[in-house]
Amino acid sequence: MRIFDSHCHLDDEAYEADRAECITRAGQWGVDRILNPGYDIESSGRAVQLAGLHEIVWAAVGIHPQKGTEHNAESLDGLKGLATLPKVAAIGEIGLDYYWMESPKQAQHEAFLWQLELAGGLDLPVIVHSRDAAYETYQIVKANREKVPGIVMHCYSGSAEMAMDYVKLGCMISLAGPVTFNNAKKAREVALKVPLSSLMVETDGPYLAPMPYRGKRNEPAYTKFVVEKIAEIKGMPPEEVASRTYENAMGFFGIGHV
Repeated sequence: MRIFDSHCHLDDEAYEADRAECITRAGQWGVDRILNPGYDIESSGRAVQLAGLHEIVWAAVGIHPQKGTEHNAESLDGLKGLATLPKVAAIGEIGLDYYWMESPKQAQHEAFLWQLELAGGLDLPVIVHSRDAAYETYQIVKANREKVPGIVMHCYSGSAEMAMDYVKLGCMISLAGPVTFNNAKKAREVALKVPLSSLMVETDGPYLAPMPYRGKRNEPAYTKFVVEKIAEIKGMPPEEVASRTYENAMGFFGIGHV
């Protein structure tokens, strides 16, 4: 199988001791493309650096909603500069997060809209984070969908009904480790109902490790457990799920085959 981990924070300090080994292990387990998103200017810069060092790693640059107060003219210039560098495939992760509320709602909305405009101007797709803000996120995505070439709802945790609303807008849905959890009724319903043509897979490492590694550090190699669970839910071979989600991600991020 060839698997694309469409969202892993490889620049995180959790990988500091064995980052190269994690990337090698990913390849051994069939994961030969990894998208590393940023969450502020510093992490976005690290993501770009890692993409330059490792053939299978690509980068996204963006300001996470928890960092919403950091958006200003200086950070806009910084993101613009990073976004034009080689192997930068998207703007992200961006969006709304009302769970932690480390930034006021207004600042989150402004940063979200500002980065959607940036992505549209650069003709880059967008990686959207949404937590405890399902309605507001959907309304912003719906109003701005035509401004950007693509939107993926990363580590999607909403209902199957809303997932299908996003699919109707032409958005992608990305599923992560929670789909493998024993109590993941909602995530499994999403996996069942969303057509394979609109799905991607991810780890969101170092967080949300899938079964059988739940509670431990996540890493790109474990994307295969997400693939296998989706295949089980859909009643199809894991190879088909891997192949289709791989091609979906390659097309979404505009990455050519090697």
